[in-house]
Amino acid sequence: MIRPVERPVALVTGVGRTVGIGAGIARRLAGAGWDIAFTYWTAYDERMRWGVESGATGEITKELTELGATAVPIEADLVDADAPERIFATAEEQLGNITALVMCHCESVDSSILDTTIESFDRHFAINARATWLLIREYARRFAGPHGTGRIVALTSDHTVHNLPYGASKGALDRITLAAAQELSHLGLTANVINPCPIDTGWMTDELRGACVQQTPLGRLGTPADTANLIEFLCSERGQWINGQLLKSNGGLA
Repeated sequence: MIRPVERPVALVTGVGRTVGIGAGIARRLAGAGWDIAFTYWTAYDERMRWGVESGATGEITKELTELGATAVPIEADLVDADAPERIFATAEEQLGNITALVMCHCESVDSSILDTTIESFDRHFAINARATWLLIREYARRFAGPHGTGRIVALTSDHTVHNLPYGASKGALDRITLAAAQELSHLGLTANVINPCPIDTGWMTDELRGACVQQTPLGRLGTPADTANLIEFLCSERGQWINGQLLKSNGGLA
C-alpha cells in the first residue's frame, strides 16, 4: 500500500475575506501541496467600511479543501498577547508542526500626525508589531522541521502619509522580521518581508484606483495572486537562498 505524501503545514494570519491577500496566499499554498491553518478576526471587519463578509470563513475553508488541503480556521484577536501561543497550539493539534509562518494580519485605520489617538497608535503597534514578534517567537520555540525548511514571510507597506500608526508599526514589523533571519539562523529558516504595493481588495476609491494604474508600467493593479505567487516561491525549496530581504512586488509602481 502506497502511503500518502505528508503535506507541509503553513500558518497564514489575516485571512478574513475571500477577496483578501491572505485568502489568495492560502489558496496558492494549498494548490502547491500545503495544509493550511489560517486566522481571522470578525470584529476587525465589523469596524471597517467594507464590513463582514458573511460565510467567508466557510467558503475559504471549502476552497482550500477542494485544492487538496486540510484547512483549519482559527479566530483570534492579535491584540491579546496570549493569542499566538493559542493559535500555534490549535494548529499543531490538528495539523502537526508548522513549517511556514506567513503573516498577512494588520490593523489599518487612516489617521495623521495631528489626529491619531493614543488608543489607535497603541492598537496598531500591538497588532502589526508586537503580535508579529510574538508569532515569530512562538514559531521559533516550536519549530521542529529539518534544517533549511523553515520559512517566515511578512507583508509590509511603505505608506505613512495620513496613515501614521499603520506605516510606523509596519516599519517595526520589517525590522522584527528581518532580525529573525540572523537571530534564528541556528534553526535553518529564512525570514523575508514583502511590500506588495496597493492591491484593491475592496478598499480603493475610483480616484486612487485610476492613479495606481496610471503609475504602474504594466497598466493594471496588483492582485492577491501576484503576491501569493512570490510567497509560494519563497516557501518552496527553490526560494531558500532568498533570506533577510525586504522585497517589492509592485509591477514597477512609480
